[in-house]
Amino acid sequence: MKLYLVQHAEAVPKEVDPDRPLSADGRRDAERVAGFLATASVNAVRIVHSGKTRAQQTAEILAQALPKNVSVEPLTGLNPNDPPQEFLKQIEDLGDGALIVGHLPFLAKLVSRLVTGDEEHLLVRYQPGSVVCLEQDEGGVWAIAWMLRPELFRH
Repeated sequence: MKLYLVQHAEAVPKEVDPDRPLSADGRRDAERVAGFLATASVNAVRIVHSGKTRAQQTAEILAQALPKNVSVEPLTGLNPNDPPQEFLKQIEDLGDGALIVGHLPFLAKLVSRLVTGDEEHLLVRYQPGSVVCLEQDEGGVWAIAWMLRPELFRH
């Protein structure tokens, strides 16, 4: 099973807009990452996001580059300070290749919880727009398959 964990792209500061939509740079980064995912043949058929504007916008940009039958929907339990332990119950229901767009510190803690069992021992350093691909083997063990950051696509 594969799982793609995406931090929303860069948003405007809450002082500029309390709803925190994506900034122009955030949109460009999300589009670049989406382009990579498409060329890498990532076949996510379901994208879930926290419901916050910046996560929803990131999810929608990613969906445009992926197969046309991909669904985009909000899901509870993906907010910045939600406990990863609670979300673990929903992972199997998401299905293979689900793409989850959320926030820090939640995503970093979820990666650590899945891979090491300890959410406080952080394994990855997310930046806005980053993607971590996790793979679960037949024995149920999760491992980091790869990670990418938007900075890899900037010229």
